[in-house]
Amino acid sequence: MKFFNKKLMAVIFLSIIAGVSAGFGFDFSELENAVSEHTLKNGLRVIVMERHDAPVVSLITYANVGGANDPKEYTGLAHMFEHMAFKGTEKVGTTDLKNELKAMKIEDSIFYELRAERKKGDQADSARLALLEAEFDKAIEHARSFVVPNAFDHILETEGGVGINAGTGMDQTIYLVSLPSNRLELWMAMESERFYKPVLREMYRERNVIAEERLQTLENSPFGRTLDEIKAAAFLAHPYGVSIVGHMSDIKNYTRDAARAYYEKYYVPSNMIVSIVGNVDPREVFRLAEKYWGRLPYKPKPDELATVEPEQNGERRVELEDPAQPLFAACYHIPSFTDKDWPAVQALTDYLGQGRTSLLYKNLVKEKKIAADVGAFAGYPGNKYPTLALVYAIPAAGHNNDECEEQVFAEIEKMQKELLPVEEVEKIKARAKASFINGLNSNMGLAMQLATFENKYGDWRELFKQLNRINTVTPEDIQRVAQKYFVKKNRTVAKLNTI
Repeated sequence: MKFFNKKLMAVIFLSIIAGVSAGFGFDFSELENAVSEHTLKNGLRVIVMERHDAPVVSLITYANVGGANDPKEYTGLAHMFEHMAFKGTEKVGTTDLKNELKAMKIEDSIFYELRAERKKGDQADSARLALLEAEFDKAIEHARSFVVPNAFDHILETEGGVGINAGTGMDQTIYLVSLPSNRLELWMAMESERFYKPVLREMYRERNVIAEERLQTLENSPFGRTLDEIKAAAFLAHPYGVSIVGHMSDIKNYTRDAARAYYEKYYVPSNMIVSIVGNVDPREVFRLAEKYWGRLPYKPKPDELATVEPEQNGERRVELEDPAQPLFAACYHIPSFTDKDWPAVQALTDYLGQGRTSLLYKNLVKEKKIAADVGAFAGYPGNKYPTLALVYAIPAAGHNNDECEEQVFAEIEKMQKELLPVEEVEKIKARAKASFINGLNSNMGLAMQLATFENKYGDWRELFKQLNRINTVTPEDIQRVAQKYFVKKNRTVAKLNTI
């Protein structure tokens, strides 16, 4: 099996930065030959890339579940379970599992009574509510008395773990860490255990953490609230219209039973990928995967979402008022990440609003000085399913949203009517290639990309075809997607107006 060549990667990266021609291509066969894969009988896919530069390894557990999979009345549950996954297992995180589980059952029983009383609304018995809330608080503290806080993270950190983290998106939930490569078996044992026998401890306390997160990122953030409102208006059917963190009323009503049902449906081996890059022997990785991850029972992969957002046939508008800096935003329905038009849409948003050399920055910020900041990007809030391209502008002092709107739409119209110069398209493609290669320049970046392409395309090898996809973009492609997607009937506009 061939080893990863770090010098070769540097040559590729520098060649792209130097501004190679549109016909630039590279044979990724050496990188592909450093990758091995194995599928366990329970359906778990394990991908390994050898990089023997240093005695370290980056490890990712990629679950094919995100905010788009949240059930009604439990929006934000994917994000909630991500938090729960760090609370430990039957072996890690407790001083007395037997009594802790008893205390957790008492928590649950009181909360179900409290929840039922709250659902009565105006008819609820206030005295009973007060009594139940007091009992519930006591039950939470009693259950917590058996908890060893942050035990899972602490073990990994003690053994040299860095970058311990996780993230929930609309399409996926990812758990990641880097460790000395001689701690591979420790990670296999711990990581598989938390998805084999999770203990959803401290759930009711953690709900408060997530409620505070919602307050900070949405309810107390005028910009966050505006962007949340624009996607809610853009998506009438598809769950991309609901925020990852969930509605506050749902957060306050999460139950442990709902979280466990969610875990049992989506956190099954056939719906997960383990991606490992670093100083490892694939044969040893697969042996350990069989030993530890092989304990998880087989369950069929859950169905993908069937809901399809209907075609939008008219502009939609949202206006908010707040004593904050104004904001103008517009979004357009675009296809998913794997669609043939995706590279051209990305090229369009790059040229339109990414960086200080972008069209909007040069015209609105530097020349006309009507905006303090601008931006554009594809894939809001996810990209596994048909999604949105978002364009925004923050008016400069003395200017307003209406001026920004007029100029943004005028620049988009120019892109519909006029072909971009070939040299501009070459610059866009060079930046895209550099960004792509830069994302492969670390163990963690490679592990992330291998898992992502395996999940979205069903084959990690598609990762190494990405440069070819970028290379095929032409000025005509960019103009075509501008005319096809960036049109009035396909857009939703939001304005945050200062009061």
